[in-house]
Amino acid sequence: MNIREFDYHLPDGLIAQYPIPERDASRLLVVRRDDGAILHRRFRELSLWLRPRDLLVLNDAKVIPARLYGRRTGGGKAEVLLIEEESPNRWWALVRPGKSLPVGRRLSFGADVGALVIDRREGGHRLLQFDGTPDIRAQLPCMGVMPLPPYVKRTRNIDGRTREDTLDAERYQTVFAMAEGSIAAPTAGLHFTRALLTQLEQHGLEIAFLTLHVGVGTFTPVTVERVEEHRMAAERYTIPEPTAAAIKRAKSEARRVLAVGSTTTRALEDAALDGGGVRAGEGTASLFITPGHHFRVVDALLTNFHLPRSTLLILVSAFAGRDLIGKGYEEAIQRGYRFYSYGDAMLIV
Repeated sequence: MNIREFDYHLPDGLIAQYPIPERDASRLLVVRRDDGAILHRRFRELSLWLRPRDLLVLNDAKVIPARLYGRRTGGGKAEVLLIEEESPNRWWALVRPGKSLPVGRRLSFGADVGALVIDRREGGHRLLQFDGTPDIRAQLPCMGVMPLPPYVKRTRNIDGRTREDTLDAERYQTVFAMAEGSIAAPTAGLHFTRALLTQLEQHGLEIAFLTLHVGVGTFTPVTVERVEEHRMAAERYTIPEPTAAAIKRAKSEARRVLAVGSTTTRALEDAALDGGGVRAGEGTASLFITPGHHFRVVDALLTNFHLPRSTLLILVSAFAGRDLIGKGYEEAIQRGYRFYSYGDAMLIV
């Protein structure tokens, strides 16, 4: 497959820069695979499209304020995105400008926090050793900001702060986030309110959780021409025993498993067992889901609208078919849907 098959043009004005005031007031584009119908609704009407006893699986990963703004010794700004904790106070990070940060260069983040570059990888990756105590993770709420994707524009002051920091700290996080460690939000879950989750349970749905910490694997762009040559970076996930048991029951009773988000989908399909169940416990997902993939666990998918040429768009195309997804995106653009992380949602049944 050529990556051009997963390209489309999106007007800049449709890229959502801010969340709408009410999470569940977002629009919902419903795609029916059986007859190709495309319907336009509101997210708070989600229960109309779900069956009693469907199993809803959500990713409870919690975003950490992993973006830091500092200065290089000798002068100059530095932007750091912490991506993987190797050990306490030692993190792999994406840094900018990477060329100005060789091994041995120091960074300072205010008067009390510094870090030394002790190793490097291609693509701007640096291994940082942070100074002293307490552990840098404990200091992130005070010194870090939410790692918004680059298409969400913010005007920052000299310390990297913006007037929207408080808003983003609340809204770039699901209401059910529990497990800290993600560097991006599982955005399909951003539309849920606690009241809506209660309503779905009253409707008869069963709700279960897993954790996949969103990392660079999810948002690394596809740069090769042939889709099959792209390699996904691994991301850690955990499927609790109760969730694995709930999936096994649902499959044995011919009930649908609805995955909320591409991250949930990747974790479930990576852990899939013959017969429709999943392995409980920890795993590492490097599964790249492309058209032709046989979905063994996921029966319905709730997701946001994704960037052109992205692994996420390829995943939803694998689930619903490239032509049907293309038709849905075309209608969404024509009707002025809001796209990407803070945008509207799509339900594929």
